[in-house]
Amino acid sequence: MPGTAREPQAHRPSDARTWHPGRPPAPPAFADPAGQEGQDGPGSDRPDFHTERPGTKLVGDITFLPTAEGWLYLACWLDLTTREVVGYAMADHHRASLVVDALRMAHGRGDLQPGCVAHSDRDSEYTSDQFRREVRELGLRQSCGRAGSCFDNAAAESFWALLKEEIGNRTWPDRATARADVFAFVETFYNRRRLRNHKILGYLTPTETRQHQQQALAA
Repeated sequence: MPGTAREPQAHRPSDARTWHPGRPPAPPAFADPAGQEGQDGPGSDRPDFHTERPGTKLVGDITFLPTAEGWLYLACWLDLTTREVVGYAMADHHRASLVVDALRMAHGRGDLQPGCVAHSDRDSEYTSDQFRREVRELGLRQSCGRAGSCFDNAAAESFWALLKEEIGNRTWPDRATARADVFAFVETFYNRRRLRNHKILGYLTPTETRQHQQQALAA
């Protein structure tokens, strides 16, 4: 099992609607790999997860899905205000280009503000020169959590748990089928239909939360 992709224990948030592409029995939990404490690199920000404005703070992570052709790796970026998946990428590898591709999507469709913080763990994809260079070129700021800490990436871990409970944790016949299931989950269910209880706005989907926040800021 690659150390860069961790499967969290599945759980169902109380406000989640159900999406069924054919669900197998729940998988066992996998432990996070052990890591050493590290210091933030140059230009990195210590994590601060409180934000009320969309497009100011993202959290990113990588997971994997088993297929008969081999692993399909999935990198995502979530907006911490709305919990919307604003960027994601899938590939048969977990090199730095995977998280860079996902970040480029987030930048293109996430309405990111100048200096938006991109937070992740310290896996090699996120500490690579390629990723750090992309962060700078996009006008973002990088934040790295403590190695081996699940708390710094709690929002991403919660998303992975929901993803794997809803689409299952079986072995897909091929990567194309797994890709299609991930795409359908993110684009037709999670962002647009999955309700989340916002402390002020009430029950809204991630997309609705972003729209309400943007309207309030423009008023």
